[in-house]
Amino acid sequence: MLEGKTGIITGGASGIGKATAIKFIEYGARVILFDVNEEALKSFWEEKIGDRGWYLVGDISKKEDVDKFVKEIKEKNERIDILVNNAGVTRDTFLIRMKEEDWDFVLNVNLKGIFLLTKEILKLMLKEEKGVIINLSSVVGITGNIGQCNYSASKAGVIAFTKSLAKEVGSRNIRVIAVAPGFIETPMTLKLPEEIKNKYLEQIPLKRFGKPEEVAELVSFLSSDKASYISGCVIQIDGGMIWYLF
Repeated sequence: MLEGKTGIITGGASGIGKATAIKFIEYGARVILFDVNEEALKSFWEEKIGDRGWYLVGDISKKEDVDKFVKEIKEKNERIDILVNNAGVTRDTFLIRMKEEDWDFVLNVNLKGIFLLTKEILKLMLKEEKGVIINLSSVVGITGNIGQCNYSASKAGVIAFTKSLAKEVGSRNIRVIAVAPGFIETPMTLKLPEEIKNKYLEQIPLKRFGKPEEVAELVSFLSSDKASYISGCVIQIDGGMIWYLF
């Protein structure tokens, strides 16, 4: 499904990013991973990826790290077909208790990071006049969530960014799509207290949490030519949770 394509995945050392990298390899793509967690990235690479691409350690929210990453892409003469903006963080608390650094940290990684990297990779895609950009948002970017003003705002921003960029570059054969997962079993969500997880479970009509591999399958399909007429939209993968909330 992705034979001959090369895809960048940010936050590729764990969770949805890791699952997506594995699926991309299974479907014939090469992968380039970008993540701040050097130990996890190296371990995963040696175990699963090997010679099917390469990786670079860096902070997506820092322009100097992004510039270094893009420079290496150019030096290797890589043609980028797919960009998966997956890297994300949380620092949850009620707004009244939220520190400015908690707000800045989440917005910088989840939204500014997408701006920094997409702007540079888009230049490469425009030269080829083709490409796919998948931005990982969240259902809370649509519904909001208690204790997640910073995270929800960042993910709502990802949705608006996606819709705007899709209109800007559609005429150049570049598709831009947002994927909005619900409660997915990742290292980030599994750290939540049991009472919180049980509360979420009550709100999911399918009565289970999603798996990273299920999101990875969706991202792989959207990145392929099978989804060639899909752009500018938000696709939810949440077990029906969003409709329960509405």
